[in-house]
Amino acid sequence: MTVTQRNGARRISWGKVILVAYSVAVLLYLVGPLLVVLPLSFSSARYLTFPPPGWSLQWYERYLGSPQWTAATVRSLQLGVVVMLLAVVIGTAVAYGLAHLQFPGKRLVRAVVLSPLVVPVIILAVAVYELFLRLRLIGNFWALAIAHTVLALPFVVVLVSAALQTMDVALERAAASLGASEWQTFRYVTLPLIAPSMAAGAVFAFVTSWDELLVALFTSGTARATLPKRLWENVREFIDPTIAAVAVVIVGVSLLLLATLELLQLRAARNGGHNV
Repeated sequence: MTVTQRNGARRISWGKVILVAYSVAVLLYLVGPLLVVLPLSFSSARYLTFPPPGWSLQWYERYLGSPQWTAATVRSLQLGVVVMLLAVVIGTAVAYGLAHLQFPGKRLVRAVVLSPLVVPVIILAVAVYELFLRLRLIGNFWALAIAHTVLALPFVVVLVSAALQTMDVALERAAASLGASEWQTFRYVTLPLIAPSMAAGAVFAFVTSWDELLVALFTSGTARATLPKRLWENVREFIDPTIAAVAVVIVGVSLLLLATLELLQLRAARNGGHNV
């Protein structure tokens, strides 16, 4: 090995070390708060005390035994399921149309659909609040579901569009040449190929609604608060250790769904399926 090769290997080695160190630092920064909240949720203390003086399930019992917390949890779950279904159906249709149709203003439509990824959520929340206030929809479940669907839609469109771009169009042409209609081609050829991406979009749509605070803060009203909003209100008013248990539940559900999605992708890859 020449001196130049040794120097190159050394540079590559240091580059990997720096990359790993940076990744670990970012991970610790993101996960750090959870490492504090998790033990607090099992604390035996009557107040938020770290480190916990002992261990207890009292805050989870209080969370599960509170009608306000359970109602907010059920409402967030229902909202997440509705948003997931709406976002997958509408997002898949939009992605398919953008991939297969040519029409004036196509780029504008794509930009509008993907704009929630760029526009700050607080701006969208204020705009939605103004609209719902004029239409007298503050506190309406379906109005909030539509607002959350707007936020979740870009994730489905991006994932399904990527699957459609990497899909072999010869398969669709072969089905058409054999007499299949457009619907049959989509149902039996295209849909199975983009199904993993649709599943990924569904998970992201649910998590988007499940974790969303700002739009719910403006539009859900006082009597029909979602779980993140109820958590926000209790942080501001009571500083009850129950909020630690609720925070763990919110994060835990999101992590569980994302881990399930990752396992499904690994299984699809081992079986020769298409990854997202």
